Amino acid sequence: MTPAAAGVVVTGLGALSPLGPDVPTNADALRAGRITIAPAGAGEPVPYRAPWPDGALDAALAAAALPPTATRRASHPVRASLAVAGQAWRDAGLHHGGPDPRRIGVVVAGSNLNGAQSAAAAARMARDPMLVPPRLALQYQDTDHVATLSEAFGIRGEGLTVGGASASGNLALVHGARLVAWGILDVCLVVGALAEPSPAELRSFLNLGAMVPTAGPGPGGPFDRSHRGFVHGPAAAAVVLESAGSAARRGVPALARLAGCAVGLDANSQPDPTVAGEAGVMARALRDAGIAPADVDLVGAHGTGSPLGDRVEAEAIAEVFGDARPWVNAVKGLAGHALTAAGLLSAVAVVVQLRDGFVHPNPWVRDPIDGAPELAGDTAVTARLRWAVSNAFGFGGFNSAVVWRAPG
Repeated sequence: MTPAAAGVVVTGLGALSPLGPDVPTNADALRAGRITIAPAGAGEPVPYRAPWPDGALDAALAAAALPPTATRRASHPVRASLAVAGQAWRDAGLHHGGPDPRRIGVVVAGSNLNGAQSAAAAARMARDPMLVPPRLALQYQDTDHVATLSEAFGIRGEGLTVGGASASGNLALVHGARLVAWGILDVCLVVGALAEPSPAELRSFLNLGAMVPTAGPGPGGPFDRSHRGFVHGPAAAAVVLESAGSAARRGVPALARLAGCAVGLDANSQPDPTVAGEAGVMARALRDAGIAPADVDLVGAHGTGSPLGDRVEAEAIAEVFGDARPWVNAVKGLAGHALTAAGLLSAVAVVVQLRDGFVHPNPWVRDPIDGAPELAGDTAVTARLRWAVSNAFGFGGFNSAVVWRAPG
């Protein structure tokens, strides 16, 4: 049974990103096309960042309305997961009651999430082994997100983490949708966890050539000739997936339907993407949803700003959609690259655009690359959107695409 056949719907959203501490502020920033990328501060391991607004995590936690005890012992990345999960939980009305806790599950997107925390602990150990916090034994494991979320929200169904590099967000959505579609769960909380790489890990992206280097006119942006790589934009996001039947029984509206999905590997351990792999998952996701390329109104591109990545994705979009030319945008051009949470943040952006009827602009585009897709310009486009695709691709040949249907 596929998500399309089972009627898997979205009933809640949560977001914390450089665009803002909750979904309404993120939606406003998307519509305005607000670019948050800026030069990094002195001593930073990379030249550009997309920083959070001042007090963003505290504001995000306030929007989640969690009791202080839920976050008291949590690490910084887990507090971010709690913030976005709490927002999505309330948005779905689950704070008023929901299915049997054994019918609610949680899937967390991401792996190797605690690089900065582990690096700090290593520095403490170099000074004195007794300075290493005992709770690191729990917190360095990615499963700490699952365990803490289950405790905070009383979740007793299945829980797991899913890692697929920058495709992790979509992989988590796919696994969550399958758990609901197969009847294992009524509700699945899907969380794109905040990835905090260590300074050495961030620097390695720069040395690899994946990030925007110091020299040059600026950070550039996806699908523009100025592109020179990605800019890190820390973020966390959450989506509540639910069976249509459960949502109807609870009397909560569907914000969108997860109508189809596909995941595939390139059989390649390197960071170079392929047109065949990316086009293949988009085409299969459309077949899973039972629609034609001409039905799609919007593609939320992976769009990292890497010259190779942009060219390959543009060619893959052209191969799948041909003359249909749906609108294409890339949230990374505004908020930077959230790494393992990128797919979830892109999904939230796509659902918001379907719900509110607009295409967010790509204001950094001044000189599109050859073969660039149909990109919105400096201002948002008002449009009646019915179907959308969100892409997420990861180093090591991870390809994924998810198809969304507007409510109604």
